[in-house]
Amino acid sequence: MDATNPSAAPTFASRTPLHIGAVGLAARDLDGLAAYYGDLLGLSELARDGDKVQLGAGGIRLLELTRKPDAKPDDPREAGLYHTAFLMPTRADLARWVLRIAAARTPVTGASDHGVSEAIYLDDPEGNGIEVYADRPPETWHWRDGLVNMPTEPLDLENLVRAADGASAYDGAPAGLRVGHVHLRVGDLDAADRFYLGGIGLALTRRRGGAMFMSSERYHHHVAANVWHSQGAGRRDAARAGLSWFSIEANDEAALAGVATRLRQTGAPLSDLPRGLETTDPWGTRIRVELADRSERR
Repeated sequence: MDATNPSAAPTFASRTPLHIGAVGLAARDLDGLAAYYGDLLGLSELARDGDKVQLGAGGIRLLELTRKPDAKPDDPREAGLYHTAFLMPTRADLARWVLRIAAARTPVTGASDHGVSEAIYLDDPEGNGIEVYADRPPETWHWRDGLVNMPTEPLDLENLVRAADGASAYDGAPAGLRVGHVHLRVGDLDAADRFYLGGIGLALTRRRGGAMFMSSERYHHHVAANVWHSQGAGRRDAARAGLSWFSIEANDEAALAGVATRLRQTGAPLSDLPRGLETTDPWGTRIRVELADRSERR
């Protein structure tokens, strides 16, 4: 990793004791979906094994797509994925990417200024939500009583793209690109609170309007959950395309052991993985909690 190049370094979001690693999606059209993410973000194909494709940046896996041609389409009324949020390492990287998608006339669903970040929203061809964003410096975030201010205001795109002035064109994912957070559809916020705060050990950073936001060590959020369209949803239908699993990485053995202890105390199901454990949330979403690679601990 080139320490002199800000675009090559993961940001604060990936240096906290717990942070997001990768997201697994069940794909009805594996090759089409892999090509979409390659074109959209410049992700590289890291591995292909039968019906699985791993995509990433800087040699780090960010997405794993699994071929499920007979899967039913995802249903936004059920528990599942609201969006995968890809965090650009710098504002200039986000600006260069915005210019790229503008030139390609890529459809977007929204653009927001959240105070802590600037974000663009899209949907992939199978309906999986995507956020591509850059954080503002953490020292500029506004906290009060342990909660962070995250408004939703119109994004000043003209101001953003000026950050790309003089930079080279976006011709591939920067090496520091990571999944900054995942936003989930759930059936009940209180149950999400018990699992993700009480079991995983995240801290609440915001709760409003049918959504809650949670993080490790004062990031604005690593996991969000909402009931906007899925209030009362039960366990996710495993026969649907869309979210299959996501991973939370622990920076050290103590953080990993803490998650295991809390999950046992809540009675959550646990199974062993080579570098950690797997559990499921109350809606059947699989979560892999794994020890981060040493090269990623910054």
